[in-house]
Amino acid sequence: MTEFASLEGKNALVTGGSRGIGRAIALELAKAGASVVVGYRSGKDEAEAVAQETSGRALAADISSPEEAARLVEEAGELDILVNNAGLTRDGLLARMSDADWRDVIETNLSSVFYTCRAAARPMMKRRGGAIVNVSSVVGLHGNPGQTNYSASKAGVIGFTKALARELGSRGIRANVVAPGYIKTRLTDEISEEMRTLMLANTPLGRLGDPENVAGAVRFLCSDDAAFITGEVLLVDGGLGM
Repeated sequence: MTEFASLEGKNALVTGGSRGIGRAIALELAKAGASVVVGYRSGKDEAEAVAQETSGRALAADISSPEEAARLVEEAGELDILVNNAGLTRDGLLARMSDADWRDVIETNLSSVFYTCRAAARPMMKRRGGAIVNVSSVVGLHGNPGQTNYSASKAGVIGFTKALARELGSRGIRANVVAPGYIKTRLTDEISEEMRTLMLANTPLGRLGDPENVAGAVRFLCSDDAAFITGEVLLVDGGLGM
């Protein structure tokens, strides 16, 4: 019997793969049988440690640059799977948000998805197959005070992916979104106790998620067991966004 959500024989690129959710995704895809390339901008030692754990490769690139994103995809080789997970936050109220904080978040979280998907799409179209999973956030659907830049970038990822799914479906390429809620990462470790209590009160399951919860959803959407799923947004948020 074939293992559920097997990725045996498939080649995958995971951006932002050096830590947190990206690390968990890289490990999960490798566990499913995929050959994994770990893309990263910073955290070289961490990225190389993930690559060692997955028996894969780590490649450095700033994918907010179109040239760097294209180079990363080319160096990653023939891809069956592309997972865009790279992202950052520059939180602040709108009235005090700088132009740089807006641009950095939009370029890193949204423009990078355009750049990598554009580079990966043509080879996938030639082979008439591929799976793209872009990581958004529950705030891309519902917003969050102090995160107009981040919310806009993550909402943009959803709209972009739905359009991409319509463009590429006839070529056998699927494009989906995973939208995490509050997950145990370095970011949530820094949240105040008051904010954490509020988050948990609004989450029906009453706890933070683990990076592995997100990774399992990504693995499924990358696999042939999700062969008739495209243009969807899978919330992994403990019920927060319903």
